[in-house]
Amino acid sequence: MIKRKMTFAIGLVVMVGLWYAFRPELFFVTREVNERFPSLGEAGGAMAVAKGNFRSLAHETRGTATIYRLADGKQTLRLADFETSNGPDVHVYLSAAQIEKGSDAIKTAGFIDLGSMKGNKGEQNYDIPANTDLTKYRYATIWCARFGVNFGTAPLS
Repeated sequence: MIKRKMTFAIGLVVMVGLWYAFRPELFFVTREVNERFPSLGEAGGAMAVAKGNFRSLAHETRGTATIYRLADGKQTLRLADFETSNGPDVHVYLSAAQIEKGSDAIKTAGFIDLGSMKGNKGEQNYDIPANTDLTKYRYATIWCARFGVNFGTAPLS
């Protein structure tokens, strides 16, 4: 009887641990975000400096990524007509890695974490830190930090 209770308790702990690690419910939840482009005063002189279309890698990903330089000098990455899978701990990166070199290349080539993905569908804005070298970071990447997986990437030119 004690052995049976211990087996049940261990099984329960393992199941909770697996649920926490994989968060399977997130794969079925769509979070749509429709952020406006920065206000007209900020974006009045906005200029697109780089743009690219997403290419699916580990998960189907589509839409466009555009980097804008605003009138006040700030830079913003805008994802438009964007859609990808949801998942645990998904971030938006600017990466120096080439798509063809695989997911591990992102870690070695370098990246800038623009923050957690706001939603897996819709229009979104991400502030780019000042002094970011856009000649080095030429890819917008949707990255699952928990599993080290590249959902999709957009080469920016």
